[in-house]
Amino acid sequence: MSGSAVQEAAAGAGTDAGPVLRVEHVRKTYGRHRVVLRDVTLEVPQHTVTALIGASGSGKSTLLRCANLLEEIDDGAIHLDGEEITDPRADADAVRRRIGVVFQSYNLFPHMTVLQNITLAPRRVLGVGRAQAEERARALLDRLGLADKAHEYPDRLSGGQQQRVAIVRALAVRPRLLLLDEITAALDPELVGEVLTVVRGLKDEGMTMVLATHEMAFARTVADQVCFLDDGVVREQGSPEQLFGDPREDRTRRFLRRITEAGRL
Repeated sequence: MSGSAVQEAAAGAGTDAGPVLRVEHVRKTYGRHRVVLRDVTLEVPQHTVTALIGASGSGKSTLLRCANLLEEIDDGAIHLDGEEITDPRADADAVRRRIGVVFQSYNLFPHMTVLQNITLAPRRVLGVGRAQAEERARALLDRLGLADKAHEYPDRLSGGQQQRVAIVRALAVRPRLLLLDEITAALDPELVGEVLTVVRGLKDEGMTMVLATHEMAFARTVADQVCFLDDGVVREQGSPEQLFGDPREDRTRRFLRRITEAGRL
């Protein structure tokens, strides 16, 4: 999936000076006793893919929501291109304009066509004119094999097509960082491959991504670094070769053993 439209989205407007995303000692609780993130620290270099793996409830989705300021952290700090976005004085809307998010449930507006879904944020949030927004949307749809779906409504599309439209919508605002939260979880097995192919293409184009996934084989082949979350902490992180091939932590080994026995690795 090559082409200037995706390359523009991948380039963003950042700097090569440091990591795109830096999470430092982040803690997040719900209520008094439910600690979801205990002390999470990680860095996401530019043009790399970081895969978050771990059992359900380990904090993967919450970490992504904190990174996009959809959840308020209780302690620590999150930086985007060196700027502390969790500072109370930070403009949350401005931050979110630099981060694209794709959820497992698509979240497409059912009363809008594909083209209208994609152009809504560029026009309403970024102030892009209709013609320019539609031109970019059509270019992205073409790159992702959806050029003929521009005027369809979401309920006329397969789950895999809807998820690809959701990815196009996230790319349409030219994000600096793309967060993908279990984007294949709601798909039938035969549709998973087409979505993962899109993510591979984005990686090849240099998009900086953090993805929470249960697809271990995919994390192993597409990620530059893998973080194993366990009970709200990053128990282990490293290259896919190291973490999957020779994990250092006993908790990591036990998790991967269960995944292997379930036939998912």
